[in-house]
Amino acid sequence: MPKQVSRRLQELRKQVEERPYEPLEALNLLKQTATAKFPESAEAHIRLGIDPKYTDQQLRTTVTLPKGTGQEIRVAVLAKGEKVAEAQDAGADLVGSDDLIAEIQKGMLDFDKLIATPDMMPQVAKLGRLLGPKGLMPSPKGGTVTTDLTQAIAEFKAGKLEFRADRTGIVHVMFGKASFSAEDLLVNLSALQECIDRNRPSGAKGRYWRTVYISATMGPAIEVDISALRDLKVAEVA
Repeated sequence: MPKQVSRRLQELRKQVEERPYEPLEALNLLKQTATAKFPESAEAHIRLGIDPKYTDQQLRTTVTLPKGTGQEIRVAVLAKGEKVAEAQDAGADLVGSDDLIAEIQKGMLDFDKLIATPDMMPQVAKLGRLLGPKGLMPSPKGGTVTTDLTQAIAEFKAGKLEFRADRTGIVHVMFGKASFSAEDLLVNLSALQECIDRNRPSGAKGRYWRTVYISATMGPAIEVDISALRDLKVAEVA
């Protein structure tokens, strides 16, 4: 059964031409088409020339969005000893060790980011089946396995995001709120583009960037001119 497209979305799609837009023009159009009855996020969907079934073509990293995410990030920390107090002082929303692991095993997932110290990882391994599908499993690559809890908590609360390419080579990332100014969204989108270029997998051959589309959460897809985006410098739009 084909998915029903709402009348609202059908009307919004009429505002979008089938062509690549200049980045700022695309972001203004994204804001214009964010008409849902709740605060929508700004999302990027980037198709890359990679095949993630090969280990040297996988992309998993973090990006710090200079203008923040517009979201309040709830951070949970698995630690023990003096690291518990460090996490609490740094503003973690939940802190624990075996007790918190037991709560998570019972289905308590009242957090957006889970950080663990390296000595907790053997116990955290048992949560893999529960946390993995939700993208909450701590990992060194994602910056969520660390001994520097103060810095990690501060970064994630300030706008650091973990992302990865899915099995088809597409990166889906929220890069702010539709209520942000187009200029602030452009700063964040540029930071994301630079991060993806900087972390190009060693096995990526040929054309790396294929397509970039942006949209509000419930809005139509808007194609962005890749060359124009990559020619921008964050400093120019900050």
